[in-house]
Amino acid sequence: MILRIPSGIPGLDVLTAGDGVGGIPENTVTLVYGPPKVGKSIFCYQFMYNGLLQGEPCLYITADYGIKQFQQNTRDFGWELDTYFHEESLYLIDAISSVSGNKIMDTPTYLSSSVHNPTDIMVKLGVGTRFISGKSPRFRSVLDSLTTLMAFNQEMLIVRVLTAYIMRIKEDGGTAVVTYTQGTADDKVETMLKAIVDNIIHLDGEKIVIEAMVGTGRKESTYQITEQGIAIDKSE
Repeated sequence: MILRIPSGIPGLDVLTAGDGVGGIPENTVTLVYGPPKVGKSIFCYQFMYNGLLQGEPCLYITADYGIKQFQQNTRDFGWELDTYFHEESLYLIDAISSVSGNKIMDTPTYLSSSVHNPTDIMVKLGVGTRFISGKSPRFRSVLDSLTTLMAFNQEMLIVRVLTAYIMRIKEDGGTAVVTYTQGTADDKVETMLKAIVDNIIHLDGEKIVIEAMVGTGRKESTYQITEQGIAIDKSE
């Protein structure tokens, strides 16, 4: 039996259920990809927040939005994170604030890094996974996004970074979501990204397609981005 965890996306667990229990297979890595501005980061926020509500800590690597914008983005949907930072159940590696000139002091659950330095990100990933996995044998992780990392580094280097990230998260018992903007890398690189993850979900602004998922066949439905986040049409 495949163990699954609730995705936090209304309708997605129904879509993936089939004849059993739906959700994202535990201890797997899911690639969420598609064009810009179709809800990829929102998907990550919901996945993260659902876990926090259930007592599952989260290690979040943000390369697209610095901590201030990250908190504002989640707050816009009513998801307040201060308590989880204070309780040390949310651990953030911020790879973009330093690039924009915002210097923020590190804390036990916030580490600043740089998209220019993938090695430093991976070192801090090791620190973060030890910290978070020590809190709970079941945890979640997000890497949002590969696109920004590829913009500042050689694409094959980031493929290797993703491979190391996947190995580390799985070894420590985590379940992860990774985002990528479709068409920003070489076609061969994009194919490689899909080959090294377990599950693949495509968003295009109107339709969600589960292209691959452990224990689930190809599924698709329409979705909307509401004031509560992404909501999938359960009737399809």
